[in-house]
Amino acid sequence: MPEVLTYAFVCFGSVFAIVDPFAAIPIFVALTAERTMDDRQNVALRASMTCFFVLTAFAGAGSLILSFFSISLPAFKIAGGVILFGVGMEMLRAKPSGTRSTREEQTEAAHKDDVALIPLGLPLLSGPGAIATVMVLAGKATTFPHRAAVFASILAVSLITALVLRSAALVAKGLGKTGINLIGRIMGLILAANAVQFIIDGVMAAFPKLGA
Repeated sequence: MPEVLTYAFVCFGSVFAIVDPFAAIPIFVALTAERTMDDRQNVALRASMTCFFVLTAFAGAGSLILSFFSISLPAFKIAGGVILFGVGMEMLRAKPSGTRSTREEQTEAAHKDDVALIPLGLPLLSGPGAIATVMVLAGKATTFPHRAAVFASILAVSLITALVLRSAALVAKGLGKTGINLIGRIMGLILAANAVQFIIDGVMAAFPKLGA
């Protein structure tokens, strides 16, 4: 298998695991329960578009952001890995992550007319963990095909997220709470493994003698 294709699979798995549209279904259903079907689908589409544009922006401008704050990529890999590992452990315990959205934010959102941008698109779908993930992946991409793989993964995950949220009621009914938690735990395991790899890569880059 070509190395670029392998990296594309890694990118897709990492981004899909942290965005995890299935984990957003209960909150999406609760926030759009009193809306019409057309309105719910419109909210799902705009939330997914928000996720796409936010993650694309940070993936594209990641190196500039790190340079502006004088943060090295190895340091960001380690910090991002620590954050993602915490999120992954919460997902393994089927607990809602505070980095995605807090209870206070969800309560406030219940009284908003438009919930697509906040809190669904940001920070539920494209929260700090997702932003850190795409920035690390973009930072690791050394060639144009590798960078293209990162952006293609963001696009693919955003499209899947739109489809999942547009069918949220059916998915929630079909999977049930147990099914959604099971998927969340699987995503959490993948995310925790990716987080550990980010930390290892960061440590090896910061202390190359360890590799020797």
